[in-house]
Amino acid sequence: MEPKQIVKQMIDFNKTAFDNSFDAMAVLQDQSEKMVNTILEQNTFIPEDGKKAISDWIKSYKKGRDDFKTAADESFKKVESYFSVK
Repeated sequence: MEPKQIVKQMIDFNKTAFDNSFDAMAVLQDQSEKMVNTILEQNTFIPEDGKKAISDWIKSYKKGRDDFKTAADESFKKVESYFSVK
């Protein structure tokens, strides 16, 4: 087996491991978001400003999560193109 093929398999394995871990983390965060939203809807003690702050926080971490995934995917593409097997 050629060294480039070995490296390509290693990259593919690492990308798959990253994608699976990222997806598991995203599911956990989405479930946490649903739980927080349910608590906010049922709790009358939290002021509207507090609810808005939590909503903004949720939007912020989702954007950060999406940006991180995009950056990781682009990096994997660059590495794959560098070690492309012809």
